[in-house]
Amino acid sequence: MSRIALSGNLSGTGTFTLASPNSNSDRTLDLPDAGGTVFVSGQAVTATTGNFSGNVTLGSSVLATPTGSAPAYLCRAWVNFDGTGTPAIRASGNVSSITDNGVGNYTVNFTTAMPDGNYSVVGAFGWNNNGNQLLIGTLNTSNVFVGTLEANAFVDRPIVTVAIFR
Repeated sequence: MSRIALSGNLSGTGTFTLASPNSNSDRTLDLPDAGGTVFVSGQAVTATTGNFSGNVTLGSSVLATPTGSAPAYLCRAWVNFDGTGTPAIRASGNVSSITDNGVGNYTVNFTTAMPDGNYSVVGAFGWNNNGNQLLIGTLNTSNVFVGTLEANAFVDRPIVTVAIFR
């Protein structure tokens, strides 16, 4: 015979709620099996079948549930670095390192590769009104080239930010 056991943290104040769906259809919730998969009405809850309302917590990060009919695409990698001298990463996500290829010429190396080269690169760097440009090179699965130009010449900049969307 199967059973349901609910236990709590005696010092905690959180609430665990089970609520019935607002429909006339029966639903079955199978909590994680040996592989850690949760099933609702016999289908594994995945990115394409799970429907959530309110905020969703992944690990320690809280994601706001998007509204509207447009899909939500998350940033796959990002970095904020000092591009002067030896590049120094201030903060990043899914970026393992920055390679200095010369003045104003960098390679952003991903910790986890992109599925293909069909991603979008968004970036910015500190400016001084001299026709600044962020140059994007080949979109590789493991890295992307970025260059900081000022008046059509490569220059090192103290603030460079890059984000990757796919």
